[in-house]
Amino acid sequence: MAIDGIGTGVILCGGRGTRLQERSRSLPKPLVEIGGRPILWHVMQIYAVQGVRRFILCTGYQGEAIERFVAGTDLRGVSIECVATGDDTPTGGRVRRAADRIGEGTFWLTYADGVADIELADLAAHHRAHGGLATITVVRPELPFGVAELGTDSRVVGFHEKPRSQHWVNGGFFCLEAGVFDYLTDSTVLEREALEGLAGDGQLRAYRHTGFWECMDTYKDAARLEDLWREGRAPWKMW
Repeated sequence: MAIDGIGTGVILCGGRGTRLQERSRSLPKPLVEIGGRPILWHVMQIYAVQGVRRFILCTGYQGEAIERFVAGTDLRGVSIECVATGDDTPTGGRVRRAADRIGEGTFWLTYADGVADIELADLAAHHRAHGGLATITVVRPELPFGVAELGTDSRVVGFHEKPRSQHWVNGGFFCLEAGVFDYLTDSTVLEREALEGLAGDGQLRAYRHTGFWECMDTYKDAARLEDLWREGRAPWKMW
């Protein structure tokens, strides 16, 4: 059963993965593997295990490779449709170009490179409660470096190894109404004009996720996710 009536998950799959060249020189970023499966498969599993049964993949760079993956995937009980949205189309433009396939009503939106132990039912309830057009999941990522704590006279009084950021950042995992299409054109960057416009109109709310979240942006990120999976400690494995 779809969560609170939200049955469609839209996934942005057009990235080139330029900072993942060690792993993705010949692959689009969504097909870089974690535990022998493309990260795109992991993202869809997060949704599918929680009741999402329809996926729209907004493809771009090497979209044919993603279509081949979809044709051979072993995900059962779901429908997956690839929509070619252009090699260089920005994120908001990709969503806009898939609008006729997404249709009316509420839908999920996320990126093909981020995993989390997110409870979608809680996100949906939060979205329904505030009544706005859009909800963005925000997270406090772990900083990649240790932090020095300084006292008076430049005295170092301690260190904190890779603490969480004090700031909330975009973690993906959006819950959106079809009204967001009014904020999109083919040239819109979702994270800039669209979200800023929604925020300015009072239509954007934040859902704070304090559990596990990781974005596979670099080779180091991919190696960390691979280690967690291999060691049986992958928090996003909710299936």
